[in-house]
Amino acid sequence: MKRWYDDACGTAFAMELIGERWALLVVRELMFGPRRFGDLRASLNGISANVLTQRLAGLEQAGIVIRRKLPPPASVRVYELTPWGYESEEAIKALGRWAVRSPTHDPTLPLSAASLMLSFRTMYAGGIEALIGFRLEEEGFIARATRDEIAIRRDEPEAADVTFSGSPIAVASVVYGGRPIGEAQASGDLRLEGRHELAGDFVKRFPLPPRIDRP
Repeated sequence: MKRWYDDACGTAFAMELIGERWALLVVRELMFGPRRFGDLRASLNGISANVLTQRLAGLEQAGIVIRRKLPPPASVRVYELTPWGYESEEAIKALGRWAVRSPTHDPTLPLSAASLMLSFRTMYAGGIEALIGFRLEEEGFIARATRDEIAIRRDEPEAADVTFSGSPIAVASVVYGGRPIGEAQASGDLRLEGRHELAGDFVKRFPLPPRIDRP
């Protein structure tokens, strides 16, 4: 393994594990289950095939990612987090919660479906009980919200109380950007199926932490 720092600190070692460009975002994209190489590349805007190959190899060598072949009829190779790799979620969530307090954070930039779903697991303030579905372009997710937490898995959003359909940035615009749901629907950016009043309640459950003042 490449050693960058002559330092026994766990933070320094974490940077050696996942500190190279794109590495942490690859881990983020795998947080909801196995993905094919092409799926990962499509979700990481701007990454090259060569760099993705290098990052996956490094994460595999570090014991964070494994590569395996799905059984028939799929018979395709996928990348998946190891149990230890999945444990990084709390660190990623804490880092994201800290970073969005920066006055330079721009929530209108593109984001992937996995990034949006992980942000929901990070920012959920609780208070409702419902099954929420998402069709984010080619990806489907189901979120089970309770009074205290939200559990999300990659799955077809069937039998949900309400389902949001659109791009990840369209959903993020109403959850984090303050865009009215009706405006997003009228423009065609967002479609709702099910209980519309629940959708309005749901998008209010993800308050961002206050931004710091510029020094």
